[in-house]
Amino acid sequence: MARILFISDIHGNHDALHAILEEARYDEVICLGDLVDYGPEPAECIDTVRSIGAATVRGNHDNAVAYKVDCGCSYEYKHLSEATREYTWASIGEEEVAYLKGLPVFVEKEVDGIKIAMAHGSSESFFDYVYPEALDERIDDLAGGLRCEFLALGHTHRPYMWKQKITVLNPGSVGQPRDGDIRASCIVLDTKSREARLIRIKYDLEAVCMKVRDKMPYSRELIAILKRGY
Repeated sequence: MARILFISDIHGNHDALHAILEEARYDEVICLGDLVDYGPEPAECIDTVRSIGAATVRGNHDNAVAYKVDCGCSYEYKHLSEATREYTWASIGEEEVAYLKGLPVFVEKEVDGIKIAMAHGSSESFFDYVYPEALDERIDDLAGGLRCEFLALGHTHRPYMWKQKITVLNPGSVGQPRDGDIRASCIVLDTKSREARLIRIKYDLEAVCMKVRDKMPYSRELIAILKRGY
């Protein structure tokens, strides 16, 4: 029996990541990408994810930082991602860049006999936003070629658990929730019962806002997003 912690979209918010790792009960970690951009401590987030041995896929922001290409994010947040990317590049070293470059975009693994497929956006693209209301129509295309019981996705910053032919898990965002709940978000899957549980965890938001205010461009806008939860 194992408890698998699913996390995604950390976005440089190390305080939120630390709170989840301290409070959630788990045996191993799956990270669905976007460790960087928007937040004040991208290097610390990369180092922590590496140190815990999390199985990790590359998100669109990880890809943009690593390869200096467009992140393909929504128009509403694009100016923030571009501005904070300059900050991210100044905050990480060659070793962190190499790590991001080496992350796979899709992984299939087995834990306690349970087959799990994992990607950032979808199995087709890390730019793909997959929302639960679209899954009835899209699930055959998204999972038709996969042999898995669980498909784990991130990118939307909105958590959900959807079950029909397979179970789709989206843990929401650790460091940039956009569902109106400011707490860090994650999912824990019990491999024995096959039950998944969405968990929200408080962290020191004011401490993060102080770091953003002291270090980052567009600090007022970034802080407002963190305090609204969208």
